[in-house]
Amino acid sequence: MKKILLLAVFSAAVFGASAQKIKGSDTMLPLSQKEAESFMKANPSKTTVVTGGGSGVGISALVDGTTDIAQSSRKIKFSEKQKLQDGGKTAKEVIAAYDALAIIVNPANKVSNLTREQLEGIFTGKITNWKEVGGEDLKIVPYSRETSSGTYEFFKESVLKNKNYLSGIMSMPATGAIVQSVSQTKGAIGYVGLAYLNTSVKALHVSYDKGKTYVEPSVANAKNKTYPIVRPLFYYYEAKAEKKVKAFIDYVLSPEGQKIVAAIGFITLN
Repeated sequence: MKKILLLAVFSAAVFGASAQKIKGSDTMLPLSQKEAESFMKANPSKTTVVTGGGSGVGISALVDGTTDIAQSSRKIKFSEKQKLQDGGKTAKEVIAAYDALAIIVNPANKVSNLTREQLEGIFTGKITNWKEVGGEDLKIVPYSRETSSGTYEFFKESVLKNKNYLSGIMSMPATGAIVQSVSQTKGAIGYVGLAYLNTSVKALHVSYDKGKTYVEPSVANAKNKTYPIVRPLFYYYEAKAEKKVKAFIDYVLSPEGQKIVAAIGFITLN
């Protein structure tokens, strides 16, 4: 993957403006990288460069004209649409896939189930010790994405019901950093896209019905709509630049592209 990305960056330097740039959501990074890799194999004349930074960073780059496609794990905001319009641009929106957001803890943590209300308490600072939610007497260390992240905003909206995160929460620049931190910290808790789950962390079962049913984050449970924390993943591009990006967008939406969605660990469109 890194080798192909370096080749893409090298090609971009050589071919300059002809390279297609995709920027934004870290959640979507593994998906876009794999899609770009496969797309370039099928279309050797096309160069596609993918970088992360967060959904807000990607949309800002679209406003500035420094990216062709913004990848975003949240919907574009009204203020961002306004900035595009002020620059004489119109954003086109495409849903590329769906993602379930998993709540992760250290594997040594005995807690396996949490309600939405308990999660809200933990991430707003009202619940500070694992013994308050059935665990051992251990300080809770919550990890969050930084404010430019679409995942940060989606979690705040869906899980915290738009209440503010606790002051001084540990903010991480990338999803991989949350996985690493939680895997190394016994009292830690964080949230990540489904594609980032691995054996170094434990995914919790979550209840949105005040503890009647707890559901595991999985592709199957996201598809059958029993897992409650699911969101669309978007590509945004400038309407006038459609010709440049259409081949890639069509590829992602094609059966071949959707196979990659499933292989990465996201949820396909159908």
